[in-house]
Amino acid sequence: MRGVDPADIDGLGLISALPATAFIAILIMIVSFFVTVSQSTDRKFLLLFQIAAITFALHGAGALVAEQPRFPTAYIHAGFVEFIGRTGDTAINIDARMGWPGFFALFAFVTKAAGISDMTPILQWTPLLSNLLYLLPFVLILRQVVATTRARWFAALLFILVQWIGQDYFSPQGFTFALYLAFVAILLRWFGRVEPRTKPIPPKGLRKWIGKLDAMTPGELANTGTFRADKLLMLLMLIALFLASVASHQITPFMMLGVLTAFLLFKRTTLTWALPFFLGLMVLAWISYMTVGFWASQIDTIFGGLGNIVQNLRSNTGDRIEGTDPAHAIVLQARLGILAVILGCAAAGLFRRLRRGVFDRSALILLCVPVLALALQSYGGEIGLRIYMFALPGACLLAAYAFFPNLPADSADVRDETVPLRKRNVRFNPQLTRKISLVLAACFAVMFAMAFLVARYGNEKFERVTTGEVAALHYVYEHDKPSARVIYLVPKEGPEVTPSMPWGERDIERVSFAEQALVFKDPTRIDKAVAKLKSQPRNSYLMVSRAQVSYLQLNEGFPDDWGERFRAALDKSPDIKRVFANEDAALYTWKKFVRGTEIPEPLPYEGRGDPTSPWTPVGIAALAVTWVALFSYEIIRLNGPNRAPRARKRLLFLAIPSFVIAFGVIIERFIYIAANN
Repeated sequence: MRGVDPADIDGLGLISALPATAFIAILIMIVSFFVTVSQSTDRKFLLLFQIAAITFALHGAGALVAEQPRFPTAYIHAGFVEFIGRTGDTAINIDARMGWPGFFALFAFVTKAAGISDMTPILQWTPLLSNLLYLLPFVLILRQVVATTRARWFAALLFILVQWIGQDYFSPQGFTFALYLAFVAILLRWFGRVEPRTKPIPPKGLRKWIGKLDAMTPGELANTGTFRADKLLMLLMLIALFLASVASHQITPFMMLGVLTAFLLFKRTTLTWALPFFLGLMVLAWISYMTVGFWASQIDTIFGGLGNIVQNLRSNTGDRIEGTDPAHAIVLQARLGILAVILGCAAAGLFRRLRRGVFDRSALILLCVPVLALALQSYGGEIGLRIYMFALPGACLLAAYAFFPNLPADSADVRDETVPLRKRNVRFNPQLTRKISLVLAACFAVMFAMAFLVARYGNEKFERVTTGEVAALHYVYEHDKPSARVIYLVPKEGPEVTPSMPWGERDIERVSFAEQALVFKDPTRIDKAVAKLKSQPRNSYLMVSRAQVSYLQLNEGFPDDWGERFRAALDKSPDIKRVFANEDAALYTWKKFVRGTEIPEPLPYEGRGDPTSPWTPVGIAALAVTWVALFSYEIIRLNGPNRAPRARKRLLFLAIPSFVIAFGVIIERFIYIAANN
């Protein structure tokens, strides 16, 4: 990485500036991994080290090259942490993400307790640390499937190679994805259920095919020999992981709930239906009672996307493919290519396992459940990225079966794979096919690694952050008393445009980034930007930065010299003046204000109190009763299906009406509060 010059990065991203030695190093690491995995001995620690090294080379490349932490949105998250640590409060009226403050509050506590004032190292290395953290629960998931050593380790490698979407930066989504993986790992390891089919297969029709699938060898290992105390501890851990996700992110709890429900439907967990109702009510209660300041006046925004599957899919795929820069278009095509290849491999893996009489229900559930999120809403045009992220565990596992579909040996003394259960004619020498599969898997791994560098770092030209851009915003923070406003450049105005700048690192209650300045391909047309600046109160700044200009050039077809010419036109304007400038950024403000004009006070972050409804106290009481009853039912059920049936029936008689009341009050709150706000 010493040979990388960020100035050489073009529309293709970081890969355009990497030296040849970087590609050779990645190739050597992947080849060494397959040399190790091809051996008859399962060398766990060496394989883990090799996968960690590949993770460092791929996911740590951005941190090694960047002069500042990359990805601008990470800075606003650091600003939330700074605000909570400084004030001890949240501010949902300033930013809706403060309605889910668990992640920010955790790091505010950690940084304050540890005396950390500069979060730059944390922001810099979070992507790498996140991916290393993801490996731990994913490896535990892989230990619970019926697969060969090669299949398991190749699935772990694929999980690293195709995770390009970049949601692993300092964010609640990156944090709660680790919680999601741990949630699934606990479900499979401590509450897994595998029961052979005893019912006869129907003679014909759809039920015949379903019966045949049900009668196949399960692709998961059953949970055996777990003490009740261990199960109780893991049940509490499941609830704690879910609660942390509920308090930190909007989507992750629904993914957890969907997987748990699917496991119950397909009989892959020993837990009961009391738990999804318990957890589901927890999500609804948090939204209803803890995020009122967000949804009270935005019911249409929240529920407007329900059921719009086609529109949500279009906003996440087609709307993101239309790049104007030819090199950058390759980046977008590489992302879709990785998606198509990994799904194709997953389909092939599922087919090859079915031919061997193995039905991998859990892997199929992990792949398919996240797709249901398309029926929710577009999530600012990013729901497709989140679906891809949550579907990766199942997709990588099934894709590994495309190369290594056989079952493991029955004994540790047998180092070879077993013959498939289903009887069929063996057309090729098994030894030869295993060698061919290993070579093909290595070729696909190298292909994915190269495509990863394009897909993950293809936006590096405007996602990387420079020291000059950070310095420009630090100038604003030093002059934001009592408030300030930063106007950023957009090709079209809209509510879902995120500024390409390291915004909101601190003083989020004082500095507003809500204003946009419309710009055009003609850099001399500065009239809209000047008019926007003129309409703002005193202490407002128009920011022109390298990242904003690069975004306009790559995605909107702006000329190569647009940034220099636009800044020159602003410098010549008689109405505005430049107050800060360096090679990467410039700040402009209005030249003359009417004498006596005051800088406005910042918006108060302490509201008048959340609105409520007449039935709210009843709903809170019903929630408490429901949770106690359902949790007690689940604890009793841990002892076995026949344990204390009368007590469990009484608990259900108590839980069902209280659940109906609690759910009804939640609906009543949505209707009443929205109608009166």
